[in-house]
Amino acid sequence: MTRDVGLDAPVRPVGVTGQGAMAVPADPAVAGWYRFGPAPGGPQGSAVLVGHVDGDTGAPGEFAALYDVRPRARVEVRRAGAEPAVYRVVSRSTVAKVGLPSSTFRRTGPPALTLITCAPPFVPEEGGYLANLVVTAEPWPA
Repeated sequence: MTRDVGLDAPVRPVGVTGQGAMAVPADPAVAGWYRFGPAPGGPQGSAVLVGHVDGDTGAPGEFAALYDVRPRARVEVRRAGAEPAVYRVVSRSTVAKVGLPSSTFRRTGPPALTLITCAPPFVPEEGGYLANLVVTAEPWPA
């Protein structure tokens, strides 16, 4: 996956944790694709990719690049055996982790790409980051 802002991470399929949350790859250099939803480049629904903003040492993860992304930025997801899926960022928002809408993981409707990482505040005694940065992109205009 590559983007105007320089995010370049291999993508691995992920599922859900025992608590029912979307799993995130442990390595902050790797992106996770939510395998129970559409794949990037699919004809409908929201393909969801997730990654860490930083690691245990505090070093930035690949998804820290999302902090700098702006609308109209180009997102390209390279796919094995297929042309890259190309998107244009249309929005970004910060939502409480408990407030991530279920529509983020929709399987129907217009195709989209949703990129998710953690966002401040960081409160260690409450489990870490309390919010998510959500970047939404639509297929690049033909």
